[in-house]
Amino acid sequence: MRSLYPPVDPYEHGRLDVGDGQHIYWEQCGNPQGKPAVVLHGGPGGGILPDFRRWYDPAAYRIVLFDQRGCGQSRPHAGDPETSLVTNTTGHLVGDTERLREHLGIERWQLFGGSWGSTLALAYAQRHPERVTELVLRGIYLARPADNEWGFTPTGAAHLFPEEWAAFMAPLTEMERSDPLTAYGKRLFDPDPAVHLPAARAWCAWELAANTLLPVPAPDLDDRIILAFARIEQHYFSNGCFLGDGGLLYAIDRIRHLPCVIVNGRYDMKTTADGAYTLHHAWPEADFHIVENAGHGGSEPGTRDLLLDATDRFRP
Repeated sequence: MRSLYPPVDPYEHGRLDVGDGQHIYWEQCGNPQGKPAVVLHGGPGGGILPDFRRWYDPAAYRIVLFDQRGCGQSRPHAGDPETSLVTNTTGHLVGDTERLREHLGIERWQLFGGSWGSTLALAYAQRHPERVTELVLRGIYLARPADNEWGFTPTGAAHLFPEEWAAFMAPLTEMERSDPLTAYGKRLFDPDPAVHLPAARAWCAWELAANTLLPVPAPDLDDRIILAFARIEQHYFSNGCFLGDGGLLYAIDRIRHLPCVIVNGRYDMKTTADGAYTLHHAWPEADFHIVENAGHGGSEPGTRDLLLDATDRFRP
């Protein structure tokens, strides 16, 4: 089993004005003359973490990370009740990613994305295939209607996690339980902290349940981070992730010439293996791996090894 590369600090960081009053936080680490790669975080609304810098050999890669709109160190922050998410859509995030590439003077870069990060990587690559060298994707989330049904109806993951689902349903009335996405939206965007904070905590508890094959304690996050995460996710999931009727598979032929590695845990209960298999079926040229005895976590043994092998294989 391999370890992530050693911790590394950014050599440059800042906030980029991408329009709409949005300023996204970005950072670069590793080798300024190395091969460019951008890490796209999950959620949506999760924000970057220091360990995300460690997927790449810092001697070989110029590693770029950024917080997507509304989360992390980007501003305005969705944890502030007055923040509007009207200009926070997949199209906006694709545009932000491209503006950051231009701002940093990068010609082409590798895309690394897990969970929602895989969604954004696919959306960006299909819009800007000429700017992509390779893709490394984990925990594939295609944002299909079936994926919403799996996560937010009693006929999906709730069968496997009945206690956690019951806790998620507990704040809702009997009538509201037929449409929890809408019901939670009303609570999460209510200006009263007595309403939106309990809803945000319940949302995050359900979303973080069973992220890995073996349960791990939930992270200790402050209310502002929890609220931003829940609001952004609800906003995206209730709008089909703003991908339109064609979804992510509609334009897959635009990127089939690009090298790609697809990795998914067999027991991933968040982004189930059928999504990764469906992507591979549409993109048979991509390297495809189902990891036995792994869940949704990118750093689980097996998954971690394959992802590091991929970034090593693509390095100069």
